[in-house]
Amino acid sequence: MQGKIIRGVAGFYYVNVEGEGVFECKAKGIFRYRKVKPLPGDNVGLTVISREAMTGNIDEIYGRDSELVRPAVANADQAVIVFAAAWPAPNLNLLDRFLVLMQEQGIKTLVCFNKKDQVGEAEQEELARIYAGSGCKVLFLSAKYAQGTELLKEQLSGKTTVLAGPSGVGKSSIINLLYPQANMQTGDISGKIGRGKHTTRHSELFYVDEGTYLFDTPGFSSLYLGEMEKEELKGYYPEFADYMGQCRYLSCLHDKEPGCAVKEAVLSGAISKERYGNYLLLLNELRNRKKY
Repeated sequence: MQGKIIRGVAGFYYVNVEGEGVFECKAKGIFRYRKVKPLPGDNVGLTVISREAMTGNIDEIYGRDSELVRPAVANADQAVIVFAAAWPAPNLNLLDRFLVLMQEQGIKTLVCFNKKDQVGEAEQEELARIYAGSGCKVLFLSAKYAQGTELLKEQLSGKTTVLAGPSGVGKSSIINLLYPQANMQTGDISGKIGRGKHTTRHSELFYVDEGTYLFDTPGFSSLYLGEMEKEELKGYYPEFADYMGQCRYLSCLHDKEPGCAVKEAVLSGAISKERYGNYLLLLNELRNRKKY
């Protein structure tokens, strides 16, 4: 029998088998020997122990089309990164970190700003302008008033999607709109610190419709770029691609070098100064990272 892992908790894996339901499974010890950890999103082969109790053993993990490290999920077709348009104000540096990590792992990404009811058209247009060259589709919605969710549903149809973002941006409320059966705890914004309470503790996959799965992942407040080299970073900013080879120096990092075509594009407004500013912050972080 074949199915897909939708959740892993304390050594148990919950496998959805279309037409059958969800089986609670343990993974064979051979996977530990091979140092392969089953992940939500894995397509697996299982042996049924009890149909009445809906239990089984995972015998095989099939090949992965993709594997994300942060969050740890397999076979994602795309990611939707959710930030609030306001309250809390979007942390664009944190958003750019996530986009860089998704670029590094080869995952198509959509940017979704929730709570559009709390900002005007001008603020929405400004956020759209900043990310116009990022290679990501930018969506605005209001989970509170169920505005803009139909367009998001269209983007999810027939795909396995990772939904991620910091706490307090309404991610769980969006999932409740897209998949009411989730019946998720939404949590309130903490007025004292302007952040949300963590309502998701582990990555979980929801079977929304035929061929359509949705990952919910724990909220994050920081992301690190891991072992990335500083020379790699510029390759994860799609806005820079049009200027490749036009800088005076082939090894240009688009920072302090003279004759830099990217810096000229920023000055002319062709590249968002906000995105470029975040690029410099991340570049300096990679430069100053201690290596052991």
